Amino acid sequence: MATWDYEIFWKETLNQIRSELEEQEYAMWFNLEYHSSTENEITLWVPSSFYRDQVKQRYQGYIEEKLHELTGKNLSIQFEVKPRKLEPQASESKSPSKPLRDSPSNSARPGPRTVEEPKKDKAPHGQLRRDYTFTTYVIGDNNSFASNAAIAIAKNPGTAYNPFLIYGGVGLGKTHLMQAIGNYIYTESDAKVIYITAESFTNEFIHAIKEGPSKAAAFKNKYRYVDVLLIDDIHFLQKKFETQEELFHTFNALYDGNKQMVFTCDRPVSELKNLSDRLRSRFERGLNVDLQPPNYETRYAILKKKAESRGVSIPDAVIELVSKNVTTNIRDLEAALTKLIAYAELVGKQITIEIAQQQLKDVFASPKQTNMSIEIIQRVVADYFSLSYNDLKGKKRTQNIVGPRQLAMYIAREITEYSTTELGLEFGGRDHTTVMHACQKIEEKIRADPTTDSTIQTLIRMIKEYSAKT
Repeated sequence: MATWDYEIFWKETLNQIRSELEEQEYAMWFNLEYHSSTENEITLWVPSSFYRDQVKQRYQGYIEEKLHELTGKNLSIQFEVKPRKLEPQASESKSPSKPLRDSPSNSARPGPRTVEEPKKDKAPHGQLRRDYTFTTYVIGDNNSFASNAAIAIAKNPGTAYNPFLIYGGVGLGKTHLMQAIGNYIYTESDAKVIYITAESFTNEFIHAIKEGPSKAAAFKNKYRYVDVLLIDDIHFLQKKFETQEELFHTFNALYDGNKQMVFTCDRPVSELKNLSDRLRSRFERGLNVDLQPPNYETRYAILKKKAESRGVSIPDAVIELVSKNVTTNIRDLEAALTKLIAYAELVGKQITIEIAQQQLKDVFASPKQTNMSIEIIQRVVADYFSLSYNDLKGKKRTQNIVGPRQLAMYIAREITEYSTTELGLEFGGRDHTTVMHACQKIEEKIRADPTTDSTIQTLIRMIKEYSAKT
């Protein structure tokens, strides 16, 4: 059989494997490039000898089985490390003068060290937003317990409240409070502080594994020898089982060394369905606190403080108007304020109640409608994406249908008071967990791509206009 035939089969095999594995597992271990073949053998390029050994141990039999299913032949797989291009000579001066020491074992917590611990240079302050401090954080009834705990931790890290986990909905100030802890410790001590999102932690871990043992060791050293580790949005780790395993050992190393850990999540960790039990137990070992949407007094204080910090004078009546009508979260409050300030600066007018009402008519809260028809939501979304109503509501799972269906579920949850169980029944008799998963996926898309939220707001306006006519 000709070489090019096997290359085609290899591409088909990769597609099949990708459909069967979790996204993270595929991304981590199938950075395999077709190189050459003979009648009974295919040679694949891998990025490093470490990567080669791991793939051979974990997946060689599985790959050969998949190839047999496609070709009917018993093909063997060989892995070769792809030659690297020589780097310019000048790059050598940027290399560390000393080799990286071995990382702690994954199978045991690090014991006494006989080698010099990596120098604990303070993390670049760019990892933390300078404006996310305790001074700029407005304390109210919705967050007083969490705020007081955070201040106590910042003043005495690694003691009573470790780990510290803050959970709550989008835009309630979780990241601000977490980074306030980091900023305080960074400013008041020589401690090494690292802030990172769970998504970035995952991506960095995958990259380190692909690059080989020295990068993998450097990754472990980076996160296991810090004084304060702040990881945002740990709900992202669901189904990322390899990353969970790495974080589990990192957690143990830091906890045993009395190093402070702070995490944020969009829900209680008990509700994370695809998280290992032992990592869940680690998160729940310390202090878990929730943040609630701010009440009127807190919303008013937040707007007042934000306006003052930006040197803008806004009439109290306008602040009161916005506080009463934007009731969702802090992020929406700040967005409303930013829009008013931008209008005043660009148009050159003093902000009045009339201007605020006009400029914020689309963001002022409207009560959720129990009488809003789910069918209207489904039909508007289906029409927007050029789908049939039956396909959106039905069982098909092609990508062009799944995305709009998830959007429709998310919008229905946002603008009606139906429970996820009721919504599941309205979407083809699905389980409530399907609706919860859909909403989570849309929330992730909103964070990753701001245009998603713009699409959602457009659809909500269309739905309300359609509903008003019926």
